[in-house]
Amino acid sequence: MSEQVCASADATVLLVDDNPQNLKVLYETLKDKGYRLLIANDGKKALTLARRDRPEVILLDIMMPELDGYQVCQQLKANPETADSAVVFLSALDDVEAKVKGFSLGGADYISKPFQAAEVIARVKTHASVVRLERQLQQRNRQLESDQSRILNAISEGIYGLDASGDIIFANPAAEAIVRSSGDELIGSNFFLTHCRDWGCQGDEPGSESELPVQATCRLGTSEHRRGVTMTRPDGSVFSAEYRSSPKLEGDELLGAVVVFRDITEELEREAELKAAQDMVEEQREQLAHASRLSTLGEMAAGFAHEVNQPLTAITNYARVAMRLIDNDEVDLTLLRETLVKTEAQSHRASEVIRRIRQFVKKPASGKEVVPVAALLEDTRQFAEVDVRHNGGGVNVLVEDGVEDVMADPVQVQQVTLNLIRNALEATRAAGSSEPVNVTAVRTGNGFVRIDVTDRGTGLPEDAESKLFLPFYTTKPEGMGIGLPMCQSLIKSQGGEIGFERPEQGGARFYFTLPESSAAEPDALRHQAAE
Repeated sequence: MSEQVCASADATVLLVDDNPQNLKVLYETLKDKGYRLLIANDGKKALTLARRDRPEVILLDIMMPELDGYQVCQQLKANPETADSAVVFLSALDDVEAKVKGFSLGGADYISKPFQAAEVIARVKTHASVVRLERQLQQRNRQLESDQSRILNAISEGIYGLDASGDIIFANPAAEAIVRSSGDELIGSNFFLTHCRDWGCQGDEPGSESELPVQATCRLGTSEHRRGVTMTRPDGSVFSAEYRSSPKLEGDELLGAVVVFRDITEELEREAELKAAQDMVEEQREQLAHASRLSTLGEMAAGFAHEVNQPLTAITNYARVAMRLIDNDEVDLTLLRETLVKTEAQSHRASEVIRRIRQFVKKPASGKEVVPVAALLEDTRQFAEVDVRHNGGGVNVLVEDGVEDVMADPVQVQQVTLNLIRNALEATRAAGSSEPVNVTAVRTGNGFVRIDVTDRGTGLPEDAESKLFLPFYTTKPEGMGIGLPMCQSLIKSQGGEIGFERPEQGGARFYFTLPESSAAEPDALRHQAAE
């Protein structure tokens, strides 16, 4: 009888016994432990299954007809394919001589009958783990032995083997190419004298271990990873390098270091060029955002003129009243004071309108700062009053209790919010509706504040989602299609996201998120404090 009774497994266990009852007990003990169980009721079948499946553990009865357990174990250990299996003898024999014989033939353990379930489970688990680890180690060693030379020769990074003094005892072909020197010239030379000549010392002074590349690894056994280190070649030329060094240990004894390095001179140059390009793109993005604000201001110029003209006209009229009061023989000081107070109030009104315009138009100089959400949205709502009068309807602002301040550029966020409000007002008017545009702010619960701009307007076409934030896509006959892409760029620069939803009641909802100030990067907060 032989049978594979469990197909899912971490390890394979072969149960060998000529007694069906014993096999059943073993099977019931191990069946739910995640092993792949094989069963054999005689020695020949056990050998066949062992050669075929290479089980990690073999529970082997000693007293069997034809081939007993000792003979089976002897054949298993003689065959290289099965020699590493852990043989655990099962027997009612409890004398020392029987155990010694089993161990001398290569047995790994001994379990006395009748079986104790906990003992069987523990011993199988231990031996299965050991055998699997040994097999993995052997496989890894074989791989390393066969691939080491090929890998070291093919790898693009330079590799050095150093002794504890820093002398080079191994150099792969890539190392030779990077430092422009042959292996014969490198091996035997000192790493620090060869490659750290321009550092001013070779590690003999106290504390120099923390300065020289690889010095701490050779002397202290500390792994290192450094980038942008200047290394000198034997011919005197220099290059920028990135390296990793790991200690070579034998027990507690430090034997030296393994150094993997590469020339990153061109890489650093490309990074510098990329950084310059990114800075240019960022500058151009800010210029485009500024131009967009100026364009928006131009569209709203007539309304602003009206906003400023009203208080100026009132100031002129109040000034004339004051002059007439002064010309009277008896000056009514109370009325004169009231007139001047009203004049002052109107001047403040005009000044506030101009302040909002200047704030909106200016190019941000200080970057991100801690911004109160309620004040930011209210300021934007007031700025949108010109569009409210032009389109009808209104703008409602609702900030949920507990909404934290955000870390953002207030001018850019105001630009995005105003753009979305203006689009919502225009869509509402196009739908013939007088419903107000609702601007709400809530916490998302993951360190962000979400701001929604919802309208009851005409909505957007069914295929709009995939195109909304593409440049030059627009649903307006006179639109250029740069507003929403600009909004997306500005919000992403704040560390947030922008998107679109379709409310159940119709219309459209645009939303964007901003990071809460409490979740902002410490560097940003320190930067603001310094300012």
